Amino acid sequence: MTSMKKNNLDIAYWENRYTIEQIGWNIGYPSTPIKAYIDQLEDKTLKILIPGAGNSYEAEYLWENGFKNVYVLDFAKQPLDNLKHRVENFPEVQLLHSDFFELNDSFDLILEQTFFCALSPIHRKDYVKKMCQLLKPNGRLVGLLFDFKLTESGPPYGGSLSEYTSLFKEFFKIKTLENSINSIKERQGKELFFIFESL
Repeated sequence: MTSMKKNNLDIAYWENRYTIEQIGWNIGYPSTPIKAYIDQLEDKTLKILIPGAGNSYEAEYLWENGFKNVYVLDFAKQPLDNLKHRVENFPEVQLLHSDFFELNDSFDLILEQTFFCALSPIHRKDYVKKMCQLLKPNGRLVGLLFDFKLTESGPPYGGSLSEYTSLFKEFFKIKTLENSINSIKERQGKELFFIFESL
């Protein structure tokens, strides 16, 4: 499997994006569709991963609502420090400063929020396989995927419903993959909400 460290979007690239505050994905609060999904979860013991989490307002929201088994992973250190500053009692061992593709663990639920679109499209098949490895049987990968034409300029990189269906169906049961009806204003009509269940 190709490590993220071997492509041009390395640690220095992402650290610099935070340093110069070129972080257009940072909306300052939990993404509305993901918040709505979290709000209907009843099992507070779920082991949850948020990869490529950035400032991770979703993790903060989960923590404040009693989900204490939440792990946050990012290639860059600064966003993890930002979360720790906001949520001082968030356990250090649950802040994972590492390469997603080198993570070895298992989770009940993984939340996808602007991580997939930040990866070079050459890593998409690796992403799907790694997600499958990280999820427990019947575990869920839930979140948002951008719905706009895939171009060479990025991140973010786009994609389409047909591409995502083809990409994920070999490893996941596609329970939901549809236009997001409650995206934030800036992303309305540009996001697909999905729930994929590991086979």
